[in-house]
Amino acid sequence: MKRIGTLVLGILFLLMSQLAFAQGKVHLKESGRSAGSVSAIDLNGITYVDVQATARKLGARVELFATSKQAKITSKGFFAILTGSLDEIIVNGKHVRVSGPIEIRGGKLMAPVEVFLLPSFQQAINKLVEFKDNTLIIERRFNVELAETVLNAKDNLLVFNVQKAFKFTTEQTSPHTALVTLKDVVIKRDAYEKLRTDYISTVEIRQSRNDVQLRVILGEKAKAWSFTQEGAQFVFRAGAVKAAPVLPATTPSITGPVASAITADKPISLVPSVSEEEDENVLSSTAENAGSLTEEAPAEQPLSEEPSAPAVADQDDDEFEEMILGEQGTPATPAPAPAPVATGPVIKAEPHPLAIKAHPKIRIVVDPGHGGKDPGAVRSKYREKDWNLAVGKELTRLLEKGGFEVKITRSTDVFIALSERSRIANNFKADLFVSVHVNSSKDTRANGFQVYFRSEKATDREAAATAALENEAMQYEEVHYNFVDALLQSMAKNEYINESSKLAGYVKNSVYQQPGIGIAIAQKNAIRQANFYVLKGVQSPAILVEMGFISSPKDRAKLAQSSVQKKMAQGIYNGIVNYAKKEGWMK
Repeated sequence: MKRIGTLVLGILFLLMSQLAFAQGKVHLKESGRSAGSVSAIDLNGITYVDVQATARKLGARVELFATSKQAKITSKGFFAILTGSLDEIIVNGKHVRVSGPIEIRGGKLMAPVEVFLLPSFQQAINKLVEFKDNTLIIERRFNVELAETVLNAKDNLLVFNVQKAFKFTTEQTSPHTALVTLKDVVIKRDAYEKLRTDYISTVEIRQSRNDVQLRVILGEKAKAWSFTQEGAQFVFRAGAVKAAPVLPATTPSITGPVASAITADKPISLVPSVSEEEDENVLSSTAENAGSLTEEAPAEQPLSEEPSAPAVADQDDDEFEEMILGEQGTPATPAPAPAPVATGPVIKAEPHPLAIKAHPKIRIVVDPGHGGKDPGAVRSKYREKDWNLAVGKELTRLLEKGGFEVKITRSTDVFIALSERSRIANNFKADLFVSVHVNSSKDTRANGFQVYFRSEKATDREAAATAALENEAMQYEEVHYNFVDALLQSMAKNEYINESSKLAGYVKNSVYQQPGIGIAIAQKNAIRQANFYVLKGVQSPAILVEMGFISSPKDRAKLAQSSVQKKMAQGIYNGIVNYAKKEGWMK
């Protein structure tokens, strides 16, 4: 009986765990029309949506990375990093806590829907987004709305709420056609409506580039029409005689984040600035901060609906990796989503999210490894720290000449702690970090150029040994490295691991193509991963270059030559430039 009871309890536990989330879909409605749906789950009362599908439908770019189980969402002036099992996301370089951890279900990365309600995300996609009744309601980021149609016995009124001052022109293009052009504004929705009254037959409102055109076909009894400002509203009037519009005692007005007082001499901007604090606030009160968007009768053509995604299953995380890994084991870049059919402002393709910087020049930190009381690897009269400094200074010179803003961690033979090097890079707000080193091994046959990027897990034993060798510099530090801080910092910079691997590839290829170096480069394993402390705290793409092996007689003979050191610096420089150009950082 005891065993049966235990079995029953186990079955109930499994059933309850399966009921902890419900599979389904979240619908999207743009400008009143269906825009399809995305896979969703309800997990402990929180609605989760498929990150990749939702971001694409909202017009943002998204990349998935299997190794780190992450998604990167990018749009104009916006990038966010979502990491599986973490309830913190990184938004434009800052940590924002969400209501639940990022989940992986059936090969899909799922995130709380509130991620897509962030004010900075809405600003980036130039749309307003609200989640209501299991539907993401999407509107243009508008500043003019047709709020009310008033049909009186003596006249008809079209009442517009506006959110900024603007200029307009009026024209009668035919005996029965009135045309009003509102300059430099955005209408909430295009519309076409047949009123068929004595004063107004049809109304057509269309966004035309930066202007809004109001075209009214007048009714048979319309003898006069006007378009005038009445307080904070504008009114189109058509009637039997010329007269001033008489508005109802209570006219509905628009509500939401774009509604504010109107003054002719101080119009509000179409896309207001959004602070990081607002992003944090929206997560605690998503409905209020998203705004209240009414669903009016639409006149636009619906967006084409994509086939519904299959229901999400609770499967192993391995399926996520299998889905997004290419044949060679590298993250596969998702195909771009089709452009949505919309008449609003078009958002151009953006440069890489890491290229969005507050400073005009690309900032690079060059870090010559070791120094002072820490000689690095030593063979005979040669010391690693000297070669690192020589190449680091030459690389700095080349970068400065090339128009980069550069900071070198040391320009003389001084000791700098590993943690201090990453602090220098972060205080400098570096966009790239390049640490220059020379390798060493007990096996004198080991040779060749290698370039590393940080990973908790080393590529192989040799990579782990290289990291251990470089990490020995910690023994010279008077203040022990704070491993708690290191862990937090590594969480903060996971989004840069994939970019670091790209940078490593460009540097390896450029050094390989640079003539006159004479140091072997194994094409299959010259790019490696290991847990280097000097890279761990850097909040930007970061690589560690091992120029060769000081323990190899052949490599040592080459690296001892100043001409080879300069060519090595040139090769590294070329790799940085190629990476920057490829990622859209520079022409």
